[in-house]
Amino acid sequence: MNAEAAKRQFLEYIEIERGRAVKTVENYDRYLTRYFKRMQIGDVSEITEQNIREFRLWLNRQSGTGEESMKRRTQNYYMIALRAFLKFLRKRDIEAISPEKIELAKLPERQIDLITSAELARLLNAPKEALEKETDENKRLACLRDRAILELLFSTGLRVSELCALNSDLDLSRDELSVRGKGEKVRVVFISPAAKEAVREYLKARNDMEEALFVDGRPNAPHRIIPRDVQRHLKRYVARAGITSVVTPHTLRHAFATDLLSNGADIRSVQQLLGHASINTTQIYTHITDSHLKEIHKKFHGKSRS
Repeated sequence: MNAEAAKRQFLEYIEIERGRAVKTVENYDRYLTRYFKRMQIGDVSEITEQNIREFRLWLNRQSGTGEESMKRRTQNYYMIALRAFLKFLRKRDIEAISPEKIELAKLPERQIDLITSAELARLLNAPKEALEKETDENKRLACLRDRAILELLFSTGLRVSELCALNSDLDLSRDELSVRGKGEKVRVVFISPAAKEAVREYLKARNDMEEALFVDGRPNAPHRIIPRDVQRHLKRYVARAGITSVVTPHTLRHAFATDLLSNGADIRSVQQLLGHASINTTQIYTHITDSHLKEIHKKFHGKSRS
């Protein structure tokens, strides 16, 4: 079967029948197209273990960020897309190599960006401090917005894309809201009193007609905020808070998870709150909260010995 025709059917399948996000479909298209072009695949029968191995070797020699080669995790994304494509072909009884032939590269333990509780407190307070010194109304509104964003990210553990997709019709009389996350899955997250107050003050100060909860841009031409905007504004408050480590919107999601686990929350509950499909993803946080195990061992181990 023609490889391009099969790819088109596959992309339609994962979007319509599997409900994959448009961004995921676009990524799979890019990964498969690059493989087809590099290895000159015209028909699905031309997909072989040999040219997959050659493609992986080529990927490994491509440049990534800076002087480094392409990250193993990124290389795996190509193989995940190709494996899903081969599974689709098998489901449709189209002859091709087995998807089980593709093994993913082993990855080093994932490192996550963390900040201390003191740094977190300074960061959350930074927009408020900026607001107190600001006289320009437009800049004051931006401070109110940024305070609401930071409080909401830490309160809910939202992904930045989920935060940007929120609309201003939030029911702030409730302590929870439903969000649509990865794979179009809906979950409930909970809003702290501090976050509700910050959002309420921001909405009260706005006078535009945009439906988005958070907007950016010129006062006379606001638009729904995007993740890059959030990162850009966050960078300013990170500097203001005197934090030298790398901080991204996702750092606040990490802070949300580790805060819960450190204070006794069980990992299954944290998994649900974060919207992780697999608990394996949530377990990256557990080694950070294992410091209390030393105290438990010291307190309870060997007490029965004379």
